[in-house]
Amino acid sequence: MEAATDEILREGGLEIRPEEFLALADGHPLALTVRELNLLAALARRSGRIVSREELYAVVWERPFRREERSVDVYVRKLRAKLEAALPGETFIHTHFGFGYRFRCELSQPFHK
Repeated sequence: MEAATDEILREGGLEIRPEEFLALADGHPLALTVRELNLLAALARRSGRIVSREELYAVVWERPFRREERSVDVYVRKLRAKLEAALPGETFIHTHFGFGYRFRCELSQPFHK
């Protein structure tokens, strides 16, 4: 008998299956790079808490963080754009300036009703 070890992370209309290298937006596959998927999974595994850039870099890039390193910010920007295009009514990655990023699905608020 085989143990079920396939991790599935769900938040709003987003489903992430890291072992399958797959992320789905409302059931449709997202075109993500391996690094984007790894970053998304790292954030989703820490859903609801603020995660530092240093921690994300160590987990996703598997190297010590350098103060001048901006890779996390660049990849967060790319992920936000792809998630916003796929799920326009939901916001997933929130910046906490001076602290890091928080992953949680929140409904986007229109400026004008």
